[in-house]
Amino acid sequence: MTGDAKGEQHRKAGDDSEDGAEESGTSPKAPREVFRVFIRGTVDQVWRELTKTDEVQKAMFDSRMDTKGLEPGAIFCMRSPNGKYTAVVGRVIEIEEPVRFSHTFRFTSYDDPECSVVYDLSVKDGGVEVTMTLENLPVGTKTAKQMLQGGPMICKTLKAVIETGKPPIGTRLLYLVFKLFAPFNPDRVRSVHWSLD
Repeated sequence: MTGDAKGEQHRKAGDDSEDGAEESGTSPKAPREVFRVFIRGTVDQVWRELTKTDEVQKAMFDSRMDTKGLEPGAIFCMRSPNGKYTAVVGRVIEIEEPVRFSHTFRFTSYDDPECSVVYDLSVKDGGVEVTMTLENLPVGTKTAKQMLQGGPMICKTLKAVIETGKPPIGTRLLYLVFKLFAPFNPDRVRSVHWSLD
């Protein structure tokens, strides 16, 4: 397992040693990856940031979750703040408030198979440990590469949002770039192509 002073850890699936994990984003061959982060906040704050539908999720690439309801089987879309573009579609697998949220995940810009994301929240002394598990990563795909790079960023951003109220400056700049380049997104990611029905 690797860790840093900020409380972030990454463990490659199947690695139970304390020192054997690779850095995140270096192993697109693994069908399962686990990321952990300790957040100084309440479980309710973390849960809300991961599941809110009434405003953008600052930790989730500044996307807005659009769904008819968070219950097993429900479809959801992660849309741009203005709702014009949909980056991710999925279906809720399990929801156990406020400790577990799992769902399928597929980028709308790729034809790759879906994978699954599981968030497990555990109350610890002084905060919450968040474990983000990526399952059934489609080996050798753009999705696997993006998920392995995105996992640590999501954990780092979630920590910053809960502890400081905003994403790190680098992440905020990335969100600005996304906004500026949104008109150049391919037609296939336009929300008109991704309904909740």
